[in-house]
Amino acid sequence: MTAPSTAPASSRGGRWIEHWDPEDETFWKETGEKVARRNLWFSVLSEHIGFSIWTLWSVMVLFMGPEYGLTPADKFFLVAMGTLVGSIVRVPYTFAVARFGGRNWTIFSASALLAPTIAAYIVMEPGTSYSTFMACAVLAGIGGGNFASSMTNINSFFPLRKKGWALGLNAGGGNIGVPVVQLVGLAVIGASGGPRLLLGLYIPFIIISAVCAAVFMNNISSVKNDTGAAKDAVKDAHTWIMSFLYIGTFGSFIGYSFAFGLVLQTQFGRTPLQAASITFIGPLLGSLIRPLGGWLADRFGGAKITLWNFAAMMVATGAIVAASMEKSLPLFSVAFIALFVLTGLGNGSTYKMIPGIFQTKAVAMGLDGEAAAAYGRRLSGASMGLIGAVGALGGLGINLAFRQSFLSAGTGTGAFVAFLAFYAVCFVVTWAVYLRRPSAAKGEATAAAEAKPQLSYAEV
Repeated sequence: MTAPSTAPASSRGGRWIEHWDPEDETFWKETGEKVARRNLWFSVLSEHIGFSIWTLWSVMVLFMGPEYGLTPADKFFLVAMGTLVGSIVRVPYTFAVARFGGRNWTIFSASALLAPTIAAYIVMEPGTSYSTFMACAVLAGIGGGNFASSMTNINSFFPLRKKGWALGLNAGGGNIGVPVVQLVGLAVIGASGGPRLLLGLYIPFIIISAVCAAVFMNNISSVKNDTGAAKDAVKDAHTWIMSFLYIGTFGSFIGYSFAFGLVLQTQFGRTPLQAASITFIGPLLGSLIRPLGGWLADRFGGAKITLWNFAAMMVATGAIVAASMEKSLPLFSVAFIALFVLTGLGNGSTYKMIPGIFQTKAVAMGLDGEAAAAYGRRLSGASMGLIGAVGALGGLGINLAFRQSFLSAGTGTGAFVAFLAFYAVCFVVTWAVYLRRPSAAKGEATAAAEAKPQLSYAEV
């Protein structure tokens, strides 16, 4: 929850930037763009590793055969707890950027990933208690917090006209950490290696990301925690509406990323190698397309892209339900991968909507120019951490839904039917709140009855 400060920044030396005004086109062209892009690339690296560690246990469970003594329900619950922790820590991680500086917090949050990785390396063997595995999975959840701090940090570096692209690229590059850890897991399984080999491979990359943050990134002195903005964001209905929609996009992406391999093993009897050879495709394509979702939102309006994306997600989920009932692995795999692609597209478009919504509100309040932009930055920065945290809880819901569906019916069909209904609700909410225009008669009556201007979010 951050906002630029108008007070003069104290000189702290090192890699602190004392003046930052990306909305000033001269400043942006001469100085800002180069610095912002450099920070973006190394933010992507750190967030990428964070996502890999967060979703590490979606790969670990593929190694855990009968000798580990775990049921499919045990495994779904194991990965669900990591999802839960990753959601919760996003809130303090968002505040941490302004409190400690984007660069400084990136160094710390990247280095902290050594703890869950080394812990898992030590205990990953048959005979270890389920509670110990659970503790390690919970600890790995801190990797999910890297997304919130990274997005909040990058949001401060870029002007509004570039946020869709920058946030989409930052998030997409981070999201790719999911398929990458799955690909590395596939290679390890294919080479008949054990889980400790996979864990050992990540330790040097964690160190590299922390060192790169220290050498190449910056802190912005003018970014401060704005508790007033945080309170305003919590009270604003749009924060909760966008949180709900983000459950449908990012919550689906991260939930399916954790669950896809387990569903293939449990419902279709795939071996670890067979499951791993398919699992990475969906998260990879969903990650790569996220920047396109942001770009399309910049060009055509985030609400429009989000609306039709939810419609397409309903179609893909319907195909998955049919494939699940017919036990058709080819149709199931193709439809599931298509759904992954759509979650990535929706991730980009929904996140782009956030700053646009609050700037539109500012204009409706009578603000214009820099005053409207400042209000939009203030409220969007404050809401992003909360929206990201609530949205990620969708991953928890998905894994718990799968767990219950397999426990009660031995198949994931029931869970997919529930997801289909949820996407339908998201479609209706997007249309009703951000795209529906009042009829002419209703509009005239409303205009006569109200003294304030009508809000239009169609282009956000």
